[in-house]
Order: sequence, then structure tokens, then C-alpha cells
Amino acid sequence: MKFFPTKNARLFFTVLLFACACSSDDNPSPAGEQFLVSSEFVYSTTAQQLKFLIQLSGLDVNVNEFLYDIEIYKVVYNTSYDGSTITASGLIAIPKTTEQVGMLSFHHGTITNREDAPSNFSSSDYNSISYAAMASVGFIGVIPDYLGFGSSSSILHPYYVEALTASSILDMLKAAAEFAQQKNLQFSGKLFLAGYSEGGYATMSAHKAIESEGLDGFNLIASFPGAGAYDLSGMQEHIFSLQDYPDPHYLAYMARAYQIEYDKNELLTDFFKEPYASRIPGLFDGQKGADAINAQLTSKVSDLIQEDMLKNINTNPQYDYLENAFKENSLTDWSPKIQMFMYHGLSDATVPYKNSQDTYNKLLSNGSSTSVVTLTPLEGTHSTAVDPYIAAIIEKLLTLK
Repeated sequence: MKFFPTKNARLFFTVLLFACACSSDDNPSPAGEQFLVSSEFVYSTTAQQLKFLIQLSGLDVNVNEFLYDIEIYKVVYNTSYDGSTITASGLIAIPKTTEQVGMLSFHHGTITNREDAPSNFSSSDYNSISYAAMASVGFIGVIPDYLGFGSSSSILHPYYVEALTASSILDMLKAAAEFAQQKNLQFSGKLFLAGYSEGGYATMSAHKAIESEGLDGFNLIASFPGAGAYDLSGMQEHIFSLQDYPDPHYLAYMARAYQIEYDKNELLTDFFKEPYASRIPGLFDGQKGADAINAQLTSKVSDLIQEDMLKNINTNPQYDYLENAFKENSLTDWSPKIQMFMYHGLSDATVPYKNSQDTYNKLLSNGSSTSVVTLTPLEGTHSTAVDPYIAAIIEKLLTLK
């Protein structure tokens, strides 16, 4: 799901859009930089405007934390896909200051319509502003589109594919550091990662990759994954145990992505009954949102999924490739050494709280410490727990930055 602010926040961010000065200047990166390809100025606003509009909105936020005027840019950068270099995109928000600042990469939830990518900013879209306002409190804000959106929209988004999720984020972080240098912004090296739903999974994927591979020039301080489906095998077992699953597009999205990633033409017909198996590829054409896709599927699990798949996925060798894909892309096989604050809504029916609880327990059994990895239960569903999640991570960020 996408991150949707509260009603008051929507009003605030919508008003803010009309207070911004917009432009479309294109600034190619200097020669010799490996990741940043180009940047395009989108808009700017002042800290005073932010403070005024926050007060006007009635949000319970300390306006004195908004210190800096900000500028927002769309950036294009190099990353890898299927053995080749391609371009990806996203937004970067920078504070106008000569002081050292850290970097916060915020990862959005599931989207299927290309128009919903963060870099497709428009004057009626408050979501990009809500991501970008983090810069005013003293961060370089990084908001990836993800592969499959923005400048890489010619490919299907590799939904819940760990390696590609992480590598595209890490490459954008490198591009953001290059961009900061280009703008003479003093990056302290301190890095924070956050995101909710698929963004929670993306956050944990990036954190894991940084610990295992390193990231020169960055010092990861903490990550804040919220409500992600980290244990994909557990998620499969949960959905298969239900009579009804109200958001079947999530399952179809992953299956279609895995069909492409693992070159398994038979995956959709192994997994889904007709007419859904044949229908699914056309549903993910980048022009439909979640509601439109759900309307072309069914929430009744026994009508959606093949009977043999439901009964025998764990015992029939025919499905080993799918079980292996779930295990390969689950985030339960590591032990974080850098602070990770996990959050999840107790009443979440889309991704159950148990998924985070099971992941947390596995990370501890792998060797992580309770002083390094924490799990905080939140009141609310997958949608309504977003607000307390945002409030919690803002408080933590301000103490750690």
C-alpha cells in the first residue's frame, strides 16, 4: 500500500504544493560520476512556509523541528537489472544549509500504476511532499521509485525480489551522495532507512545488503521497517489457510514478478485457476491501480488458487521452485548487528502481525540481540497503523540524527 497521511496532513500537503515554486531545469551530472545520470528541479519551499502550514493543519508536530528551506529534485541514476545497466529514478529532497546532515531513505508501499511513482510529482499529489518534508528537519531525503517505475517503467516491478529491491536502493543512495556533493551539501555519512508495507520489506532488504556487502561512505545508524511481509513462506501459509483474502492483487503481483524473475512460464497456471491465470499478465500493465486489479480477481481463496497447489505445495516436488523462491526472498536468514526498529499493527489483516513477530523471533534465534532488534506493536490495521508508525519513527530519528 502507499503511505497516506491523516486528513489534516492531506490538507496541509495539498496546500503546500501551491506554495512551492516549480521549475523543470535539467542538470546533467558532472563527468566521472558513476551513478547519478541527471537531476531535474521540481519545487522548493521555505521552513517558514512549512511551519505556518503545519500550524494551520492542526497537526500535533513540534514546528520548531522544521529548520531548513528545502529543494526537491527528480533524479535518474544507473543500476543493474538482468545483467545489464539500466536507469532508475526517484526524488531527492535537500535542506538548504551549510551544516552537516544525515540521509534518510524512505521506501513507499505497493503501487501498480506507474502514475503513482514518487517521481511523477504533480500539483495535486501530497504523497511526494510528505516524503520530502523530512529534509526540513535536517536530512537528505531519498525516495526511490523502485525498478519498474519512473525511468525504468519498461520492465515489470520485481515485487518482493530481495536482491533487486536492495541493489536499486543502494545504487540510488550512491547517486544521492554524488548529488549532495554536486550541490555542495555536507553529508555526514549517517544513514537511516524507513518504509511501510512493501517499503518495510525494502527497508529490511537494504539494511541486510548494507551489513553483508558494505556501503562505502555511509554509516548506517538504524532502520525502521514497518508492516512488511518479511517471511514470504509464512505469508503463503497464512493466505492458504484463509477462506477469503481481500487483497488478491498482492498475491498475483508477486506471482507475476516471480514468473519473470525465475523464467517459469508455468507459474501462473500452476498457481491460479482460470480465468485468473490467463488474466493476470494483462492486469499488471502499469495502468491499473489495486482496486481495478482486485476487481478482476476474486477474494475467495479456493476459487483463486489451484486445488493441488493449496493442498500440496509443501509435498509435491513440482512446486519446489516456488517454495525455493519464497525462501530465497524471505528476510529471515540473517542476524542484524546494526539497530533495527520493527513496527507492525496488531489488527493488520493484509500482512498479519504474526509475520513480523515470527521474523523477529527468527532474527533473534540467528544471533541478533534484543538490544539491536526491537519489535513494537501498534494499534491499528494495515492502513490505520501508518500514522502511529510515522509518529514513532520521527521521534526516534530526531534523537539519533
